[in-house]
Amino acid sequence: MSATRTMPEVAGRLTPDAPLAPLVWFKAGGAAQWLFEPKDADDLAQFMARLDPAVPVMALGLGSNLIVRDGGVAGVVVRLGKPFASVRALDATTLKCGGGASGILVSSTARDAGIAGVEFLRSIPGTVGGFVRMNGGAYGRETADVLVECEVVSRSGERRVLAAAELGYSYRHSALPEGAVVVSATFRGEPGEPIEIQAEMDRIAASREASQPLRSRTGGSTFKNPPGEKAWALVDAAGCRGLRNGDAQVSEKHTNFLLNLGHATSAQIEGLGEEVRARVKAHSGVTLEWEIQRVGVAS
Repeated sequence: MSATRTMPEVAGRLTPDAPLAPLVWFKAGGAAQWLFEPKDADDLAQFMARLDPAVPVMALGLGSNLIVRDGGVAGVVVRLGKPFASVRALDATTLKCGGGASGILVSSTARDAGIAGVEFLRSIPGTVGGFVRMNGGAYGRETADVLVECEVVSRSGERRVLAAAELGYSYRHSALPEGAVVVSATFRGEPGEPIEIQAEMDRIAASREASQPLRSRTGGSTFKNPPGEKAWALVDAAGCRGLRNGDAQVSEKHTNFLLNLGHATSAQIEGLGEEVRARVKAHSGVTLEWEIQRVGVAS
């Protein structure tokens, strides 16, 4: 997928034919036709406004909940780097967070400011932009519970502030338009004691360590929990624990995680996921929905 199109000038970094495998947790998949790392929100807005409207745009965070198919991603992949990674307390309950900030940074900044209620973000391997788009959640809370508003750059280059109520939130889903990039978000918690906030963060971290394969090449939770069910339990009951497709494997530790044991292709990882879905459907009658995003074209 060659990058031959003329691109607008930018203040940040624009790279043609950029490998994406090093940037995603599975360490698999093809290249981006273009990878854009903007200098700031103005740089992003101007680029989007000047970019041919026919060129697709996709935002990339930490690359945790993502399968990049082996044929790569057409158009522009936008990655928000250090200029978008700041977090600061606005008052005793509110945080302003850049779209590229990690959940660990958000929760630790909240702790230092005595803001409770966002500890759960510590456990989600992603960035603020991804949390907002996917209504990221864990341990009984989700982004919709704490988001006040977010600023986005639309595909047309318009900068807009959207209230949480405008995002049409449901389980692991928002109504954010395709191609829009979240550049910042405001979260509201509640006053708390830093020592108690840290204790809750430690509890969450210990729970994750005990139950999830954190030191593996994985994509996090693979399938959404169906209403009243746990995806991992359905996968386990269908006999899929440890199931392999080449170097792709269903985790022995947590069956809602897929692993790349070494040299799995994205096609093998996605194919394994589809095999799991088929086995669960045959065993329990439940059709699992992917939680991991799958993007790009097959090779």
